Amino acid sequence: MYFPPAGGGGVQRPLKLATHLPELGVETHVLTPDDSRWLHRDDAPLPPDAIVHRARYVGPSGRKLAEELHGVTGLRRGVVHARALGRRLLVPDENVTWNLTADRAAIRLVKRHGIDVVITTSPPASVHLVGAIAQRATGVTWVADLRDSLVAHPHRRAESRLVRAKEWTGERVARLVARRADGIVGVSEAIAEEARGLEPRGPVKTIANGSDFDDFDGLEYRRGERFRITHTGSFFGKRDPRPFLAALAKSGLDVDARFVGDFRSADRAWARERGLDGLLSLISYAPRREALRLQRDSEALLLLIPEAAGRGKGVLSGKVFEYLAAERPILALVPPDGSAAELIRETEAGVVVAPEDVDGIASALAGLEADWREGRLNGTPLSEQWKARLSRRARTEEYVEFLREVAG
Repeated sequence: MYFPPAGGGGVQRPLKLATHLPELGVETHVLTPDDSRWLHRDDAPLPPDAIVHRARYVGPSGRKLAEELHGVTGLRRGVVHARALGRRLLVPDENVTWNLTADRAAIRLVKRHGIDVVITTSPPASVHLVGAIAQRATGVTWVADLRDSLVAHPHRRAESRLVRAKEWTGERVARLVARRADGIVGVSEAIAEEARGLEPRGPVKTIANGSDFDDFDGLEYRRGERFRITHTGSFFGKRDPRPFLAALAKSGLDVDARFVGDFRSADRAWARERGLDGLLSLISYAPRREALRLQRDSEALLLLIPEAAGRGKGVLSGKVFEYLAAERPILALVPPDGSAAELIRETEAGVVVAPEDVDGIASALAGLEADWREGRLNGTPLSEQWKARLSRRARTEEYVEFLREVAG
């Protein structure tokens, strides 16, 4: 579903697979919407050696309901909710309507090009229904690539009835994947373990995201006049900047906290009430190349992964690997006993603090700022061994081995 010209973090895993698979001798076709009407657009070049096919997208545009509701009251608020109701009732997700054209296109491509393996990568979960239908119609080998839990999404508000219904439907999709897919790939061990718990018919393998070190070629760090800490990525669900903002206010430091991506209006107002306007630089969206430049040209990087009632422990997002490739110190506000914390400690790439520990965040931020002021805050270059281990190409090599195993 997420592929250029759509922009944002969810694009990178399928884009990099489509880049490196042909380099490793795998003829690669991509089936993606003609226009997914996604929130962000990035006209970066397509993979030179992959063959891209586009099926007409029939479905709603991307929306941020919280933004539309901010500051809206009374009858107008009810109208906004009513307009959003139809898309919220679509299951397993609002993108399932793309299947009306994607199913036929997938079957046609498998037959026309002699496809050996179909990979469906989620989110959204509905994309796996395309793989199941193509498999049933043609007998093609199907591998489900899971970038999020199909059942326990870390950013959903579990107390919502509608969310509970979505998670019930997600569980049905998860069981379909387990029952029908010839192989399953989880982006983290927690997701892979969840899949194994469903007693799948095929093998399950963890293949994490990777670091794109070459993407930072030509981008330099220059010491700023103020301490600059940068967060890139959208805020949605339980991802919350307020503990960091509270710590920033408490620290009394004169820093430039840069947020590149969607920043909720409610959080902007909350920060303004605490007098933080002069310490924040809010950039609504930047194409990937510009986002990478801002990461490299930062004193430190801010990583946020919520606890989410224990769901955040297994999250090892692509952002973690992108930050590692930027080679700037990371202030990681993540579950201390989770996968992201373990990797950051192993690579010695930053400091880990629990995501809601305001005092701990303020102390860590002050320590980073003091090291910068004294000239002690250096980059965090990885060893050649770590680079080889974490590179996106190395992860794609793992993928090729798994595909050959599953396809026989």
